[in-house]
Amino acid sequence: MSVLSYNEILPKTVIVHDGEPYEVLSSHVFRMQMRKPVNQTKLRHLVSGKVVEISFHQNETAEEADIAKMQAQYLYTNRGESWFSEAGNPKNRFSFAEDAVHDKVQWLAPNSLVEVLTYEEKPMTLTIPIKVDLTVKEAPPNVKGDSATGGNKPVTLTTGAKVNVPLFINTGDIIRINTETGEYTERVEKA
Repeated sequence: MSVLSYNEILPKTVIVHDGEPYEVLSSHVFRMQMRKPVNQTKLRHLVSGKVVEISFHQNETAEEADIAKMQAQYLYTNRGESWFSEAGNPKNRFSFAEDAVHDKVQWLAPNSLVEVLTYEEKPMTLTIPIKVDLTVKEAPPNVKGDSATGGNKPVTLTTGAKVNVPLFINTGDIIRINTETGEYTERVEKA
């Protein structure tokens, strides 16, 4: 495990703070008059997603968290838990509380591959592709004269997620979603 000095605690690193893994979101090293430099950071807890602001002083260090990545398959969500299995090792199954991963799982079809970050061999959080292609399960019919306004309508995807799409999208179409914004980007295939 590597120890980071206060000015090496930079965005994208994952550190151990109070015995828990945190991702560094931002850091800013500055010096107030006549004082020693300080690194002001924003950290996000890997599991809860809670963001905290911590200042590291010149004489302080942080331990880099021993984070590994594992490819996993999304299986299903049931009774408040979202289940996954390690890719290539279906016996290694694990779950996350649904409310902790709902914003990601809503874009996953069963058997989708995801990247899981593990800390001390325990699954902590998952990363999903930024763009996913999903099938429209239900789309309201178009009303005559609608298309001239260039408006949007809400549709439901096969994963259960709801998203606003242009009026020309119909049930059965495959559309591409940006999972970071939850927005429609394009139609991939017409039904």
